[in-house]
Amino acid sequence: MSGGEAEAAADWTPMVLAVAPNGARKTKADHPALPITPEELAETALLCGEAGACMLHLHVRDSEQRHTLDVGRYREASAAVRAAVGRHMVIQVTTEAVGRYAPAEQMDCVRALEPEAASFAVRELVPDADSEAAARSFFSWVAEAGVQAQYILYDAADVARFNALRARGVLPAGPQFLLFVLGRYSAGQRSQPTDLLPFLAARQPDDPWAMCAFGAKETAAAVTAAGLGGHARVGFENNLLLPDGSVAADNAALVAHVAESVRRLGRPLATADRARSLLAGVAG
Repeated sequence: MSGGEAEAAADWTPMVLAVAPNGARKTKADHPALPITPEELAETALLCGEAGACMLHLHVRDSEQRHTLDVGRYREASAAVRAAVGRHMVIQVTTEAVGRYAPAEQMDCVRALEPEAASFAVRELVPDADSEAAARSFFSWVAEAGVQAQYILYDAADVARFNALRARGVLPAGPQFLLFVLGRYSAGQRSQPTDLLPFLAARQPDDPWAMCAFGAKETAAAVTAAGLGGHARVGFENNLLLPDGSVAADNAALVAHVAESVRRLGRPLATADRARSLLAGVAG
């Protein structure tokens, strides 16, 4: 790297590039390389780490490939990933309900597991005013336990509600790591980079943020986020397509396309340790 290139790179906060390799809905019928077993997840983590990802967004499945929040399966999968990649990847578990779990069950899973990091859909964990007391207690515990929280938001109204919940003390004070979902889990969903704009207009400026997107413009949306100082999550959970519309061979191919594009912007990619350092000051 030349002196000028090094100076330009120093102006950027390194980008946290996460991979979501399977999600809760897709199966081997959707793509044969979609990882299900702990061994497959470990191999995927290793390949995606080599391609540029520093975080794994982890879903686990039962024996019939159905989404589960089973703590034992989480521990088995996490151990396999750690054996493959060591500390070179942050493991972030999901608490997604997928219509199968109530908020109390989602919270109990995290309390039992005490993961390094976890993602929380605000709509699911704090669905109404009656749920706020339990949410306040839980998210206070999350912060005290040192679990790095990421809050999933689906539109600008979600961002506004998140800000209000935080202001009332239901969610922890201070900057929080947000994930903006550009679209919905629906057949034929295609996200656009411009889908980011309402989220950015509604967010508080101190909150670090990432995005995930659906369809062949996933890379374009991720690169747009990179140029705006955000972070990104890519992978088979939301998208199977490369930018040209062809089906990716595996998750690592999607990661590699985004990683190369971000590097061409001159923005460095975060290592797992750098990601931990960047997010260490984020409350919760």
